[in-house]
Amino acid sequence: MEKKKVITTTITRNTAAFDRGTDNIYETVAVLTKRANQIAAEEKRELHNRIDDFKSMNEGVDEVYENREQIEIVRRYEMQPKPTLEATEEYLEDKIYFRNPAKESAAIKQAEAIDEEIKAVEG
Repeated sequence: MEKKKVITTTITRNTAAFDRGTDNIYETVAVLTKRANQIAAEEKRELHNRIDDFKSMNEGVDEVYENREQIEIVRRYEMQPKPTLEATEEYLEDKIYFRNPAKESAAIKQAEAIDEEIKAVEG
């Protein structure tokens, strides 16, 4: 598992940088939220897969066994940057692909209307 270097401390960000791809900071926040949720789900899945490797077949219900390696894995995941910070870095580095179907639909309708006007003028 190779993680990118993300700043984990609080820093001041230029809000103008957050609307350059969407022209709307609220839409950008929605994109960041969705990406952060994807990252969190991926990390949770990885963590559970790694911890499941330590479960033994003959482990009883009342029996709890804490494995040092298992604890170290959990600590390593706890020390990772938060998914929100990772999503923010990805966005600022233009590594997130996103689209807005509503905007695309409006642009298509506008282009079709222009084509109709051109045909009416020519015809």
